[in-house]
Amino acid sequence: MSESTAPVRGSPILEATTYRTRGCGELRPADAGRQVRLAGWVDSRRDHGGLVFIDLRDRSGKVQVVFSPERSAEAHAAAAELRGEYVVQVEGEVVRRSSDTVNPKLPTGEVEVTARSLKILSRAQPLPFPVDGAAEVAEETRLKWRFIDLRRPAMQRALELRHRMLLAVREHLSSRGFWEVETPLLGKSTPEGARDYLVPARLSPGRFYALPQSPQLYKQLLMIAGCDRYFQIAKCLRDEDLRADRQPEFTQIDVEMSFASFEDVVDVAEGFVCAAFRAALGVELPRPFPRMKYADCINLYGNDKPDLRYDLQLVDAADFARAGSFEPFRRALEEGGIVRALRGVGWGGMSRKEMDELTREVQALGAGGLGWMRVKGETLEGGIAKNFPDDARRALRARLSAEEGDVALVIGGPKKSTNDAMAFLRNKLGSARGWKRPGQFAISWVVDFPLFAWNADEGRWESEHHPFTSPNPEDIGRLESDPGSVRSYSYDLVLNGYEIASGSVRIHDPELQTRVFRVLRLTDEEIEEKFGFFRRALSYGAPPHAGIAVGVDRLVAIMLDAPSIRDVIAFPKTQRGQDLMTEAPSEVNPRQLRELGISVVAQGEKPQAGAPGARPDAGR
Repeated sequence: MSESTAPVRGSPILEATTYRTRGCGELRPADAGRQVRLAGWVDSRRDHGGLVFIDLRDRSGKVQVVFSPERSAEAHAAAAELRGEYVVQVEGEVVRRSSDTVNPKLPTGEVEVTARSLKILSRAQPLPFPVDGAAEVAEETRLKWRFIDLRRPAMQRALELRHRMLLAVREHLSSRGFWEVETPLLGKSTPEGARDYLVPARLSPGRFYALPQSPQLYKQLLMIAGCDRYFQIAKCLRDEDLRADRQPEFTQIDVEMSFASFEDVVDVAEGFVCAAFRAALGVELPRPFPRMKYADCINLYGNDKPDLRYDLQLVDAADFARAGSFEPFRRALEEGGIVRALRGVGWGGMSRKEMDELTREVQALGAGGLGWMRVKGETLEGGIAKNFPDDARRALRARLSAEEGDVALVIGGPKKSTNDAMAFLRNKLGSARGWKRPGQFAISWVVDFPLFAWNADEGRWESEHHPFTSPNPEDIGRLESDPGSVRSYSYDLVLNGYEIASGSVRIHDPELQTRVFRVLRLTDEEIEEKFGFFRRALSYGAPPHAGIAVGVDRLVAIMLDAPSIRDVIAFPKTQRGQDLMTEAPSEVNPRQLRELGISVVAQGEKPQAGAPGARPDAGR
């Protein structure tokens, strides 16, 4: 996230308190002649002989304060002690600066405060890094000293934008009849998701709560309970491997509606997403949002979350592959795979070394290799061109609309790995050509997902989203006979190449819910153990209902063009799930473990017989 990111919308006025009458960043020429009391941090200090200048900073911004011996000898003498990040209180008069000393970089740059008193409220040790954003600081250092890092203007802007966005969402949903209802953090562990964070129950030895991966079941139960419209700014926790856009704990705008269809959810979701952009950035997103089918996304862009800020599409190159003698492509088709091509705009000047590096990158994603040919007039030459007749090369160039200076990129292989590799190339090209412009937002619905995904490792079907998603009514008849062909009533919201929201029409028929559980190979005993309470609730009059959840952290990161969601969360974890500031996770007192009946052993070891809390299967 750039340090020069523009302010969100203008900070709200800071209320007067015992320590201040105005915010530092609020003073303007109209305040000239007024006596003010300010409090904040010393952002910088400059000693110009007889005069001492400081920039005083609080959340609202900063203003220059002048200490002169003529105005107050006592305050001037005290100012000599000031250092960066000291917390002080200043009283003085607002005066206009002369035209030659105006600072156009500051909103307060036309005025300054001549101090008549100074009180040091708190002293500061030398900082581990400056907060003015002038120096590059390693992320680990920033996270270890997060309370310092959060003083940086970019981090302050991120927190303010997040606040404004959530406030707008709350107001919008409340105005449309939604109730904000809190759901439990301590719940039941259920399958069909990421790993749960487990919490031992001291009063029920040997039993555990699970922290919520989402409020999914609870919000559906609220619909069965007659709440009709619910929302929550919900904390969710998942024990999964982390990436730049994932955290073990994250926040989502969670919404559920009774007597609602997909179109009803779309109307509400587009409304509060537009309200969020309007309040946070002053951006008006055009409605209605466009819609794309899942299958079209895969065919045109290689994945189900395309960046639509640029209109570069994949093309089918199966006929091109059949026309030539290039064995890897022919074999891919014979084995039921695909061959896809992409226009490498402006990449025709790439060296062989650069092409080899690109090949290694797609191979890391599972592709067998990368075929390439440079545009030469009306045809394609170089690379794998010699394996194909001229008319096939001309036809492929025309299909790609490739021009001089471009290169045709072709990959053949299994569907998933080929599409993954082509999507990677498309995204890499978009970044290289500067098509992913900050401040530009391309949003779209993706619909008609498959209901199930095949897990080859376990030899079974699993839910593409979650097991409470309703099948498309047109496909219910094939639920058991052909699960792979069944479409779901689910929908994702995609923004600038990221999924920011996911939702679905829910199953409200207990018999249909049981059929879905059985396709997932859950036995009757497992269904009762894990979901018995929910299935019973469905049998007591469940209304048709649907909902959606929007990822707050990811949405704010996109709004601010931040490289990681860690840059928009006040106190995030590292990619190893650690809090470097508090040093969590940490060991706990053995007494606490004994109270919980837990024995900790090294990986691979077995607990000693008679150890507190030891069980025969401990350590497995």
